[in-house]
Amino acid sequence: MDFDAILEKLGDFGRYQKWLYSLICISSAFVGLFAVISAILLGTPEHRCKIPGYDNDTYHIQNDDHLTLINKFIPPSSDETYLYDQCHLFVYNVTSVTFDNSSHPINATKIQCTEWVYSDDVFKETFTSKHNLVCDDSNKPPLSKSLFFVGILIGAFTFGNLSDGIGRKKTFYIGVILMLASTLALAFSPNYIAFAIFMTAIGATTQGVFLVGFVIGMELVGPTKRTFAGIVSEYFFALGLIILSGIAYLIRHWKYIEIACAAPFSIILTYWWLLPESPRWLITKHRYEEAKVVLQKVAKVNKVVLNDNLLQVSDKETDDGKQNDGRVWQLFTSRVLCLRTLVIFVNWCMVTMAYYGLSLNSGNLGGNYFLNFFLSGLVEFPAYTLVMLLVDRVGRKWLHCISMIMGGLFCLSTIFPILYLDKKYQPLTTTLAMLGKLGAAAAFAIIYMYSAELFPTVVRNAGMGASSCVARLGAIAAPFIADSGDKIGGKMGKAFPLVVFGVATIVAGVLALHLPETLNQDLPETLEDGILFGTSAYKSKKKDETTLATINTAYVHDDENVTSNADGDMVSKL
Repeated sequence: MDFDAILEKLGDFGRYQKWLYSLICISSAFVGLFAVISAILLGTPEHRCKIPGYDNDTYHIQNDDHLTLINKFIPPSSDETYLYDQCHLFVYNVTSVTFDNSSHPINATKIQCTEWVYSDDVFKETFTSKHNLVCDDSNKPPLSKSLFFVGILIGAFTFGNLSDGIGRKKTFYIGVILMLASTLALAFSPNYIAFAIFMTAIGATTQGVFLVGFVIGMELVGPTKRTFAGIVSEYFFALGLIILSGIAYLIRHWKYIEIACAAPFSIILTYWWLLPESPRWLITKHRYEEAKVVLQKVAKVNKVVLNDNLLQVSDKETDDGKQNDGRVWQLFTSRVLCLRTLVIFVNWCMVTMAYYGLSLNSGNLGGNYFLNFFLSGLVEFPAYTLVMLLVDRVGRKWLHCISMIMGGLFCLSTIFPILYLDKKYQPLTTTLAMLGKLGAAAAFAIIYMYSAELFPTVVRNAGMGASSCVARLGAIAAPFIADSGDKIGGKMGKAFPLVVFGVATIVAGVLALHLPETLNQDLPETLEDGILFGTSAYKSKKKDETTLATINTAYVHDDENVTSNADGDMVSKL
């Protein structure tokens, strides 16, 4: 059963596939809500120490007496980007203290405080402000954000293997149920440890919904539409980021934001009756009759008729399905393959770090917090549109390199308005950062298809799996880099994350210039092909193979004219 041949008869992207794929895209949008929700739930509002003995203390000044108390107990910040010292109180002897003209004590000492008050200009409450994850505990929010990506790494292994074992549909549904449970549980986390555990669980379950759902949709899409369909799903993922900014703007309380984002998953529970099992998976498990039922349903909706012979399975296909993939270590058996694999790994790691890091850093750019998040999602739409329009014209290599290098240069250029221009030029900083995000999003969309084409067929699955693992390392590092500005402080603190993301993507983009182009090329199948790929020797080899195949086909056809029953013997001899 040649499944791609069946898809050509069914229609590469017919009415049934479009309906099925629309369901998958809706679930992708819901998953997109949680991609960077940690930046909102764990947002750190402006804060200062609570005035001792002042029960009704607030961050905002209530009256002149309140202002005097603040000046007496709260040191001014040494960081020009903050109004108050965020972690210390003045302590002094009331009988001997003297004050300056601003009511600050002159002969006082500073001590670490244990209670804080927070600004409510952006959020009414975040998990950070509720549990005082500031000062000595300021490392906990980025750790929780990183655990989300650790969960993604765990989920990719768990749900990937589960979907191969029990089926795509069952695994998808398990992912939906677990994600609904973990997202709702997160909203009622009683402490930091519970929050971190649920955040890890959410990261893992996204792979059961997004990754497995993507596979269900793509396995029924024909070869000519797979690139298009793959990029379309990214639009909906970005739509989730945009919707998240709107929900956060309207609600502004971490618990209710989480509940509002979790509730839509109950809609996906109805997918059990809407999604079919993947016929490709059914065929690999030799459940051919069930696969035929699904394919006949597709044919009916698409209004096409499948030839019964097309659904027949030969013994040869059954044996071929038992062939083993190669192992990832084989990619390091030659100098050429080793260097090429390392460059691919670096690009996966850096583009993932930049994509998620720039998304998480949106709220730290200054200006309107929610507008920045909205723009961070919106800018992905032109990124994916450019990829669809140019990837088959410019080529994978050049479009990826241009996206990485230009995105990195835009990130680096933010250092000038941040360090040398007045605050009124802050929109320029945001614009440059968003152009950097555009480059990262475009490169992210390209790197998947580009690396899949570069890896030889015999080790393609192993290479892509290893690339995905390396990419998670970049994602795990991204929150720490995005939040490092608070540790550094000042204008340099605001610029530092953008500089890191910029340098990382430029270096990776320059390294990718040494990779061969795959557009309109015969893709490598063996390890030998992988070593020769991109050279004149490879083109000569493929040309010779094509010539030999043509001669063999003509020889078989000529022999068929002599005897009609020799086909099987003749093929076995060639």
